[in-house]
Amino acid sequence: MKHVWKKAVLAVFAALIVTGGIFAKSKKSKQNVLTVGATPEPHAEILNLLVDDLAKQGITLKVVEFTDYVTPNEAVESGEIDANYFQHKPYMDSFNKEKGYHLVSVVGVHVEPLALYSHKIKRAADLKDGSTIAVPNDPTNEGRALLLLQSAGYIKIDPKADLTAVPADIIENKKNLQFKEIEAASLPRVLDDVDAAVINGNYALPAGLTASKDGLIVEGKDSPYVNILTVKDGMQNDPRIKALAKALTSQKVKDYITKKYPNGEVVAVF
Repeated sequence: MKHVWKKAVLAVFAALIVTGGIFAKSKKSKQNVLTVGATPEPHAEILNLLVDDLAKQGITLKVVEFTDYVTPNEAVESGEIDANYFQHKPYMDSFNKEKGYHLVSVVGVHVEPLALYSHKIKRAADLKDGSTIAVPNDPTNEGRALLLLQSAGYIKIDPKADLTAVPADIIENKKNLQFKEIEAASLPRVLDDVDAAVINGNYALPAGLTASKDGLIVEGKDSPYVNILTVKDGMQNDPRIKALAKALTSQKVKDYITKKYPNGEVVAVF
């Protein structure tokens, strides 16, 4: 009886060792998975380009696509995903201030020039008095859109407003332009309902709009709105994040951007 009991104890002990090994392996495997949120083009496309490269370093890159600008930041803050790649720093800073979040920039990758598009006119000069312009309704991109129109001489914004400008901050409006504030992702779909719309590059591209070809007014390539890899503060030194940051600023990505967007729709900044 004692011998049987001893064998049973050994069997249980062996099972615990095996199970513990499985758990340890599972935990290690989970630690090597890097989940990154991104809007489809060009962000998710660029990330998917790097899946095999990171796999060679033992990192499983999982790309989760989002079609809005809010959810991917919420997901990083909550820890649902490890990082995101879709936004510029002014937007991230504004989000942190508004929500009390702890998002930080890891590395800058590219700029997508903002542009004014229209299905009704061929030139910006054709904008008539009282024309309706659709602009993004999120804080920094709305200010960015208004600054674009200011650069072309159509409006003048109160200097105190700067990047956070909204239509109420316009102090001079030569053509009495009317503004319709729309969620950024929906802007391409409202082009037929307004005279023109200022659209972010990552939403213009999937809609078949090219800044250099279709843009009536185009943001300069020296734009401060560089798209960044974002994490929650404290994740910056995670080896997986460092590996991704290095891959995102590699010659492979630069060559891809140059080849895929030869007309400057997306511009690498590294």
